[in-house]
Amino acid sequence: MSDALDLAALDAAVENVHRAGMPGLFAEVRDGDEVWRGAAGVADVVTGAPVTADMRHRVGSITKTFTAAAVLQQVESGRIGLDTPIGDYLPELVPGERGATITVRMLLNHTSGLAEYLPYAYPSCKAFPAIAETRPDSLDDLRFTRFDPTDLIARGVTAPAVGAPGRTPGVYSNTNYLLLVQLLEKVTGTTAEQYITRNVIEHAGLQDTGFPDAPHVDGPHSRMYESWFGMIDPPRDYSVYDMSWVGPSASLISTVADLNRFYGKLLAGEIVSRSSLAQIRRTVRVVSQEGRTIDYGLGLHPMDGPGQNAFWGHGGTVWGAGALAMTRADGRRQMAVAVNLQRWNKLDSSGTPQPHPIDDALATLYRLAMHG
Repeated sequence: MSDALDLAALDAAVENVHRAGMPGLFAEVRDGDEVWRGAAGVADVVTGAPVTADMRHRVGSITKTFTAAAVLQQVESGRIGLDTPIGDYLPELVPGERGATITVRMLLNHTSGLAEYLPYAYPSCKAFPAIAETRPDSLDDLRFTRFDPTDLIARGVTAPAVGAPGRTPGVYSNTNYLLLVQLLEKVTGTTAEQYITRNVIEHAGLQDTGFPDAPHVDGPHSRMYESWFGMIDPPRDYSVYDMSWVGPSASLISTVADLNRFYGKLLAGEIVSRSSLAQIRRTVRVVSQEGRTIDYGLGLHPMDGPGQNAFWGHGGTVWGAGALAMTRADGRRQMAVAVNLQRWNKLDSSGTPQPHPIDDALATLYRLAMHG
């Protein structure tokens, strides 16, 4: 494994992702004290304004690592028990036998068996994961809808279960993390946004990371283009969007530099204790939203290698925006990448997403960033 950054190769790799069809992307790669930042393409397809590496971006489910860290802090304080049933804290949200069986740990690692609420909140997407039977109409219809988180949770809790509590492989579900947000608020007496901001974001020294308080993204940012598997053509800008559809479980806005700083500090034991970090890195098998079975810990997952060579982090997507942040277990090598187009793969006659040149170009960038 080479530790030196190949700056010219990284420049070419981000440019190749743009040439493959990504409107714009930006990234930061770190190796110790050596830092590369790069960007390619446009932030606005109408004006042609370029993306820059310091732009703020919606990072989606990367937020889950921040939420998990906040929960583990409360475990350390004794206010939350990892293996305590969620029904002990929130019986009104998860009543009965499931509330007595599903533990906080199961919510964190997606083995609760609770269904994903999103297809029930977005009517035109109700057939998901049968993508060909979905339509993107709801994305526009609900752009400025203010969702009640307890209503979203109820949709997931009352939907047919996707597995028995604790059984593996688990199934990735945003319902789990909306429940963790409610748990945080119950035990801290403040909003999850306020607690995570004070005890995770500010504690990590992040200057450009925060939760939105309006549909707009403050500061320099890109437009965010959604294709919905080719059904929105040309892709539509969803950078202005009410993010209550995911709430504090996936609505964070950040920069690639802040993401690398956060994961570096987390894996160094500077945000939660070393014993909590060991819990976070205990993985189980989970089926991702893309249908792949992956290893998943408590709010983050490993990628590409065992032991100290493994990279730990998370990916995230919202309507039009995506990001991936990974840090090597020893903390030395880091990568954070943000893209401004989502669900670019069109469907074949069987309704299966087709390969796209963007996929290969991104995979090449990730390999180079982590090992090149």
